[in-house]
Amino acid sequence: MTTTEVWRGIAAEEVEEVPADWTGLLRKRTRRLLGSVAAPHKKTVVVVGLAILVSNAAATAIPYLVGLGIDRGISGVRHDDYTPVAVITVAILLCAALQAGLYRIFVAGSGRVGQEILLELRERVFAHFQRLSLAFHEHYTTGRMIARLTSDFDSLNEMFTLGLDTVLNAVLSVVFVGVILLVLDLPLGLVCLVGFVPLFFLTRWYQRQSTRAYRSTRNAMALVIVHFTESLRGIRAVQAFRREPRNDAIFQELSEGYRSAMSRSFQLLGIYWPGILLVGNISTAAVLLYGGLRVIDGQMQVGILASFVLYLRRFYEPLAEVSQFYDSFQAASAGLEKLAGVLDEEPGVPMPAHGAPIPREGLKGGVDFHRVRFSYRPGVEILHSLDLSIPAAQTVALVGPTGAGKSTIARLLARLYDPTEGEVTIDGIPLTALDQHSLRKAVAMVTQESFVFSGTLAENIAFGSPEASEADVVAAARAVGVDTFVDTLGDGYESDVGKAGSRLSAGQRQLVALARAFLANPAVLILDEASSSLDAPMERLVQSALKTVLAERTSVIIAHRLSTIEIADRVLVVDGGRIVEDGRPGELLESGTGHYAALHAAWRESLA
Repeated sequence: MTTTEVWRGIAAEEVEEVPADWTGLLRKRTRRLLGSVAAPHKKTVVVVGLAILVSNAAATAIPYLVGLGIDRGISGVRHDDYTPVAVITVAILLCAALQAGLYRIFVAGSGRVGQEILLELRERVFAHFQRLSLAFHEHYTTGRMIARLTSDFDSLNEMFTLGLDTVLNAVLSVVFVGVILLVLDLPLGLVCLVGFVPLFFLTRWYQRQSTRAYRSTRNAMALVIVHFTESLRGIRAVQAFRREPRNDAIFQELSEGYRSAMSRSFQLLGIYWPGILLVGNISTAAVLLYGGLRVIDGQMQVGILASFVLYLRRFYEPLAEVSQFYDSFQAASAGLEKLAGVLDEEPGVPMPAHGAPIPREGLKGGVDFHRVRFSYRPGVEILHSLDLSIPAAQTVALVGPTGAGKSTIARLLARLYDPTEGEVTIDGIPLTALDQHSLRKAVAMVTQESFVFSGTLAENIAFGSPEASEADVVAAARAVGVDTFVDTLGDGYESDVGKAGSRLSAGQRQLVALARAFLANPAVLILDEASSSLDAPMERLVQSALKTVLAERTSVIIAHRLSTIEIADRVLVVDGGRIVEDGRPGELLESGTGHYAALHAAWRESLA
């Protein structure tokens, strides 16, 4: 499989599913989502709905008044009676003023409601993304999340600001004009509506072709984005291996595909829009011919014929305008469907709204695993009926080969996942009974991927404890050795660490993550390979600090570097999802024959 084929597979996940026709634009869950976010704005929606309805009715009345002016106003002027033409002129001006004023109310009101709906949706989606479990985020790509909060909302914004006005005006114009044409003169009105037959088939053809073109365009655009993002995220490797020319060639190929897809969309538009205008002009010619004959025969007044000609313009032009926004409607409906899909996702680790009562003095940190089984996917069990008890304030080290289940134990204790079977408790309280605030206060975890956020060093240390004072931040920093490099940053604890901590080394980022966890002061602290990026002097510094910081709290340390484990009170050797050895580090080494002794000997040999 070529690199481009792999990208096509990735990009396919980023492309929205597009309904096959207009009937699929609003699916059940999409309608439910729209209803929930629009419910607080019912009164405003009713007002703006009435405004656009009356505004369109006023605009529709103007051609009729023009025809009336031709038939009655002109004849009145011939007999020196200016009253009809004056009344009709005033009526036209009033209709124009009413149309403009109500249209302004519609634009302002719909714009305000649209932006408030988007704000509510954006906040709801972001909050829901944060509530969803780690399992969801491990399969839902970053690109898809970014698309949900950017391009999908851009599509909705375009629909609210431009497309909604166009669609409503088109629908109302077609309905109002169609009815009034039949009322003014039934035979001539039927002649006008004959044009709807080719227009119907032309529209159906455009919908099918445009949907296919839209999918191709979105897929081509996703390919360009994926290649662009991967190339720049891996810019170090790209430049190190002089990959720029090949990447340029691939990007040109993908960009050409995007250009071709866009060209196809414009070709379709170039057929549909002129087709509507052609049908409209032919209908106008037919109306003039047939209507003229009826005027000559005295079966119809010339003013009515003039009204018909003016109405035909209002009949076909809005349909042509809608064709320009059809892709936007597809993008908006697909985006809304994707947002509804995200909001329908249930958290894999649901937090109770009201957790179990916590003792006033807080949790002590006694941890128990009761016959815990766990699988990341069906049929592949990682932990097998695990029983484990860790007394409060004990420091436990988990060691074992890669894939043995050590990090899984840590993730279950932090409740990033829930056991497939069994139960994990702290001080006898099941983790599932703790609300989010209580759980995060009880357990903190520092992983190998110690993420540092944009902002100052102090803000990153206080990330889990925003209420902490400056003195508390400095004390936590000193406890783990952050103070050894803070002066090199220029502005001390107010130094900007750069995007994702780019101004810090890997070891410095891990120290910041440790300080963040220590400041949070949890009852249980988990260190999952948290010292893997530290050099020897920095590791000794951290180990010295950990002896003090971990002394009065339950701690679980996972490390392949066994030097980090020497401060542990107890060592658990995990293999194949089971605990195969349990004891104090010195006692396990003295035996010389156990798993831990073998691991320690192998580690010693690797240092030689």
